[in-house]
Amino acid sequence: MSPLSRIRRGALAAAGPLLYLPGSPGTALGEWVTVRGRGREVRRGQVIEAAGDVVVVQLLEDSLGLAPGTAEVELEGEVAAVPVGRELLGRLLDGRADPADGLPPPVGEALRPIQGAPINPVRRTPPENLIETGISAIDGLNTLVRGQKLPIFSGPGLPGLEVAARIVEWARAPREGEAFAVVFVGLGITERETRTFVGRFERSGVLEHTTVYLNQTRDPTVERLLAPRAALAQAEFLAFEEGYHVLVVMADILHYCDALREMGAIREEIPGRQGYPGSMYTDLASIFERAGILRGREGSVTQIPILTMPDDDITHPIPDLTGYITEGQIVLSRELHRRGVFPPVDVLPSLSRVMNAAIGEGRTVPEHREWANQLYALYARGREARLTAAIVGEAGLSESDRIAQGFADDFESGFVHQEEGRRALDDTLASGWDLLDGIPLPELNRLAPETLEARRAAREERAEGEAP
Repeated sequence: MSPLSRIRRGALAAAGPLLYLPGSPGTALGEWVTVRGRGREVRRGQVIEAAGDVVVVQLLEDSLGLAPGTAEVELEGEVAAVPVGRELLGRLLDGRADPADGLPPPVGEALRPIQGAPINPVRRTPPENLIETGISAIDGLNTLVRGQKLPIFSGPGLPGLEVAARIVEWARAPREGEAFAVVFVGLGITERETRTFVGRFERSGVLEHTTVYLNQTRDPTVERLLAPRAALAQAEFLAFEEGYHVLVVMADILHYCDALREMGAIREEIPGRQGYPGSMYTDLASIFERAGILRGREGSVTQIPILTMPDDDITHPIPDLTGYITEGQIVLSRELHRRGVFPPVDVLPSLSRVMNAAIGEGRTVPEHREWANQLYALYARGREARLTAAIVGEAGLSESDRIAQGFADDFESGFVHQEEGRRALDDTLASGWDLLDGIPLPELNRLAPETLEARRAAREERAEGEAP
């Protein structure tokens, strides 16, 4: 028992996961609460409202079977905190940071509040180094930068969770010897999905440098709201205390927001768009804004939230608000998925707003930006040519349109599609150049003359080296 804890007998009322207590001086928002019923069953909760004459406690379980008038309530005097540290790498935990792998509870190197510490904006430094995801459509055209928050917008039936698993397996720090770790958060996932994730992480060996937080569909809804914050407490400690570059992958933010809506209804909050609470923007920002880099610290926290858009609607409140907070988006395409392309990334609506800070001279290759611009331009023209051909037929296309249409087909099957598995950044760049080498020079209007000349010289040198 904490020396700051206070014990009282009886509560005013209980409704669902909410317990109402008489007001008490010194009660803090976020304070942990332990509730014991007549059978000495123990429930845990957190203070979510402490103004006026009533204290509202949000239980991690339902209050079914609890007699409020005879309950023993212990206000612990401490805010919600979880163990963090390198000891947690390789562990499977639930949304409360309790063991989910049958091992003893982790001690950790420290206890950290799940809400995190406020970051002084002046101490933030701009992102400028990339993280390789192993996915060409991201690394080459929508580069993920350390300290960035870059969501993946999926849709019902699209392989958003599969893409999340691949990123966990394939992600690397580009520089040899840099400390790199992954924190994976499963939100509202099924038992089958849990077994799949855990099995893959164990077989691929990535579990050694990964901490996994699992909130399943059968777990309390309230726990779904705690899981990402517990995970980010671990990520922040590894990054800012231990010097790790940490990639946080969260799937699925839709389930998190649905939990917000459910709890808002229980608390009788005034609903906003489509029934979601008006505080959802602030709540999401309190998660996404914990990504970043701090001046004077070696590590970084980078986030990839996976979000399933209801009805593929990018204007739905959740992707709409997410887009305001984050720094771009990766959009998965249903059409590409139907054609067997994996990962089905539609590069045209996708965007990484801080990509330019991490590419070019001294970071990737000097011509990275114009290389990406040329791929974008030809692919966009090829997509337009497809639409034209569907209306007027192939015979109505110009020679330039036919070239662009053929490029679009090859781009999707040879660049976006990754049948062979992970691609290093060098292989991604080479794959794009292989496509561009087959395009007539007049069509390559986004590449500088000196870039074309350097490419021609490199091809000739390679041909001479391969000659018998």
